[in-house]
Amino acid sequence: GDKILDVPLSKVGGKGLFVKEIEEALLQGEIDLAVHSMKDMPAKIPAGLQIGPIPKREDPRDALISHTGAPWSALPAGCRIGTSSLRRQAQLKRSRPDLIFLSLRGNLDTRLRKVRAGEIDAIILAAAGLHRMGWQNRITDYLPIEVSLPAIGQGALALECRSEDKNVHAAIAFLNDPDTGYEMEAERAMLTRLEGGCQVPIAGFAKKTGEQIELEGLVSNLDGTEVVREKRRRPIKEAEALGIEVAELLLAKGADRILKELSEKNLFEEGAP
Repeated sequence: GDKILDVPLSKVGGKGLFVKEIEEALLQGEIDLAVHSMKDMPAKIPAGLQIGPIPKREDPRDALISHTGAPWSALPAGCRIGTSSLRRQAQLKRSRPDLIFLSLRGNLDTRLRKVRAGEIDAIILAAAGLHRMGWQNRITDYLPIEVSLPAIGQGALALECRSEDKNVHAAIAFLNDPDTGYEMEAERAMLTRLEGGCQVPIAGFAKKTGEQIELEGLVSNLDGTEVVREKRRRPIKEAEALGIEVAELLLAKGADRILKELSEKNLFEEGAP
């Protein structure tokens, strides 16, 4: 995923590209623990591996970094916005059809350098990555989830290990954050039911409040002209069922047709679950 930078993710495989080599190293015993971004994790985990304890989630929102320091609402018409995410492009085109969205790949340094140099007017990144690097001061604006519903798992880490490796499980158990665990359970259950990947504009965000958990899900076509969105709430012990419920509601409202049309355009990852 970090080697092929001149082609959109949707054309080269999507989610699995960022975890496949590390998972192979786990299975071969070259490493004992893998740390991924949860949003990069496909719905189906390879046999013999599992996601372990889930640490506390960082800020799940998308963040804007603009060359001039202008916030999202004040960006002039015609600004060039860089993002590799179909999810972001679809939602943001709907919010600001007057902007130009360009595919932008590369690590954080590369993307930030292009903004500083004025090669592109602004970029959209996950706030969590910038926070973890200590670069909060570079963020121009945080996009509310009403404008850009986050990717499933955004802001959370996935600690992956071999299923039978009890020593590793015990060593990292203290990192678990139960609230984030419930949220990931709901979001990933929705992802699994929708059979989605990086190449499909699918978004989902769960939030635990007290003994309840609320999940909002979204499926869009590529240009954001057709969006289905649903939100439901359940007790935290029903997090997985909540994810399935929201997915079923989305499918019933037209997501099934949107996903079928995207599949027919060969946008699905080969071998996606």
